[in-house]
Formats: sequence, C-alpha cells, structure tokens
Amino acid sequence: MPKTAGLLPPKERSHWIRLRTLTTLRWAAVLGQLGAIAVAELYFGFRLELGLCLLVVAAAVLANIVAAAIYPENRRLSETETMLTLLFDVTQLAILLGLTGGLNNPFTLLILTPVTISATALGSRSTLFLAHVAYVFVTIIAFYHLPLVTADGQVLELPDLFQFGFWVAIVIGISFLSLYASRVTSEMNKMSDALLATQMALSREQKLTDLGGVVAAYAHELGTPLATIKLVSSELMEEVEDKPDLRDDVALIRDQADRCRDILRSMGRAGKDDLHMHTAPLEAVVNEAADPHRDRGKEVIFTAEPIHGGAERMPVIRRRPEIIHGLRNLVQNAVDFAEARVWVVAQWSPDEITVRIMDDGPGYPPHLLGRIGDPFVRKRRPGAPPQKERPEYEGMGLGLFIAKTLLERSGAQLSFANGTDPLLSESGRSERRGAVVEVAWPMDRIALAPEEQGALGENRLFEA
Repeated sequence: MPKTAGLLPPKERSHWIRLRTLTTLRWAAVLGQLGAIAVAELYFGFRLELGLCLLVVAAAVLANIVAAAIYPENRRLSETETMLTLLFDVTQLAILLGLTGGLNNPFTLLILTPVTISATALGSRSTLFLAHVAYVFVTIIAFYHLPLVTADGQVLELPDLFQFGFWVAIVIGISFLSLYASRVTSEMNKMSDALLATQMALSREQKLTDLGGVVAAYAHELGTPLATIKLVSSELMEEVEDKPDLRDDVALIRDQADRCRDILRSMGRAGKDDLHMHTAPLEAVVNEAADPHRDRGKEVIFTAEPIHGGAERMPVIRRRPEIIHGLRNLVQNAVDFAEARVWVVAQWSPDEITVRIMDDGPGYPPHLLGRIGDPFVRKRRPGAPPQKERPEYEGMGLGLFIAKTLLERSGAQLSFANGTDPLLSESGRSERRGAVVEVAWPMDRIALAPEEQGALGENRLFEA
C-alpha cells in the first residue's frame, strides 16, 4: 500500500486519547482513594496520617482542575503529554501507598493501571519508561513506608517472605500486562489499518467502474448537439464559398466537431463496456486483472482449461471490483518477485472455479507460509534486500492482505504454497519453482447459471 494512502502513522496514535478521558479516570481514582481512606479511618480504625493522605489526594484534584481550566474538554494529548499525565498518576499513587503501609496495603496492585493504559495508547519507549518508574516506586515503598497501625496500637505487617513475593508479583504483573496490552493493541491497530486500506482499494475500484457509466452517459447526451453543429457548419460552408476567411473558420468548427465526435465515440465505447460488463467470461476477467502488469519486463502466461468433467464452455462470472482488484494484487506480487515468468492458470470443474498464480522467483520463506495473508509481514525472506521496484510497499505484506480480504469477501478460499522446496539447489528445482497462490470459488458464488447468460438488456440512462 502506498505511503500516501492516508493511514495514521503509529507514532500519532496517542493523539486519539482525549484529556477528558484521563481526567475522568482520575476523578474516579480520587473518589476511590477518598472512600478507602474513610473506610480505613472510620470503620477499621486505622491510625493514618490523615492530613498527608488528604494532601496527596488534593494534588490529584488540583491537577484535574488546572487541566480543565487551561485546556478544552475535547483536547487530544500528544504522546509526551499523555506520558507525563500517567507519570503524575503513578507518582501520586506511590506516595499515597507509602503513607498507608507500602506493600502491606492490598491496593498496591493499582499501580499497574497507569502502565497498562500507557501500553494500550503510547509507544514502547514511553511504556518502558513508565514501567521502570513503577518498578522504582514499588521497590522504594517496600522499604520506606509508614506502617498501618490499628486503633489499639497494633502494627499490621506481612512477613518478609510475603512482602517479597508481593513485590515480585507486582513487577511481573507490570511487565506481563504492559507487554500483553501493547502486543494486542498493536495487532488491533495493524488490522484496523489494513482493513481501512482494503476498503479504500475497493472504493477506488468501484469509483473507476462508476466513472465508465458517467462517460457513457455524457457520450450519449452530447452526440445530438455535436451532430447539429456538424450539420449547421456544413450548410454554412456552402454559403461562405466566396468568403475565404469565414470559410476557413467554419471548416475549423466542422473539423473540431468531428474530432469531438471521435473522442466521445471512443470514450462512450469504453464507458458502455464498463456499464454493461456486469458479467464476463472467466478469461476476460483474469486478463483484465493481469493487464496492468504485462509490460513490466516479466512474461505473464495465461492458460484456461476444464478439469474433472467441467463443461467445455468457459464459465461466465460476475465482474465484481473485489475479484478484479484482488487478482490484480496477486499478479502484481508474483511479477514483483518473479525472475522472468508468471503463470496464471484458470480451471473449472462442475462445482468449483480456481485461479492459480505461480512465478519462478525465490518463493515464500517456509517459516512465513502460515502467516501469508496477514497484514504487515515484514520480509519475504530473511536477509532479503529492499525491493527497489516497489519501495512504497516497505515489505509489509499489506498487498497480499488486501487481496486475500477482497477475494474472501467474494466467497473465495485462498491457499499459499511454494512450487518446490526453496532450500533445494537451483538444478533440483522445477521451472515453476516460486510462490503459488490458489484462489478457489464455489461455482454458484460467482458463475452465472446457463439460463442467466442471455442478453444484458437495454442500457439504462445514468443520471449524474
């Protein structure tokens, strides 16, 4: 997919986070902290440093008030601003935990929250920074904290072994949750980008199809006025025979009208073809998909044949934009990596239509075969140099994902394989040794029944 596709770069995803979201979460934390302090002081009778605790909670309240006063509610934060906001929350919570028993306080587990939020919204560098800050604070409050003292003077403190285990559990929890949340969010963002690119590709193909109808309509509507101009100019030619200057001007008008007629005739023919070709023979659709890549220095060989008792007559299929664009992406991928030739083989049986695309390139790396068709597979083979002929793709596998998604939407099943083992020597490999992609549709999903293969009917007026 070209870089100009309009997809949001990963570094800008932090701008999705609104300040209002973080301040709302902080208000919820403030209410929870005040509730916990009130229950501990009034119900359980703990002797807390109530003034200091309320001062720390007041700092969070003040931060929210200042943020609401300075910034609008719908402000979206940059990565640095979001990271600093979460850093404040980690620091505020660590200080409050240090005033209320340190690791003896079961609410120490809440220090995972800001780091997890960072993992889902920010880059890995910001998340690593917050995670290490959390490690440091958890370690500090393990040794330096005010004890939890009951009303009768008893100090509640876990055994050292339990405190050490709690510290280890929190450190592992921070590491695991941040890594897990970051990985899942990354996969979701990649899939979202890839699906957006797929929708853009399908929309573009549909617009090109619609454009043909617009051209056909204008060619039809402009035919009559141009014929009138030609007729009038021909009559004027006879009347100005004795006036050379006027005759030349009238002749120019007639010639330009003829030129407009020829241009519109060719455009109208192309537009009418696009408008009428809702269906076409399998060979025509496959050739249309492959045509843009026939003049790129690689030989594209097309064959079609029935198999397993299929009818001698080639099936007529529905000419759908997702089929054409999906096959075109597969052919492009084969041409990009082929050394000299690409084979496109169309076959049909009574129940199935298959299109197999093969090349004589290096093939897929065996360790990536199970991931072919996933978005953003970074390399075709380990150590491969960047492809100069398609630098805009950056080796992400997005083209194959688009093709797979579009073709599966049409009812196809795709399979990826290698023609021969890529690890064999050059002499031991067949000519069709590269990547193999097979696209298979049930016959009734894209093919027309014999009774549907009649006339297409009259062309309908396209209203722009």
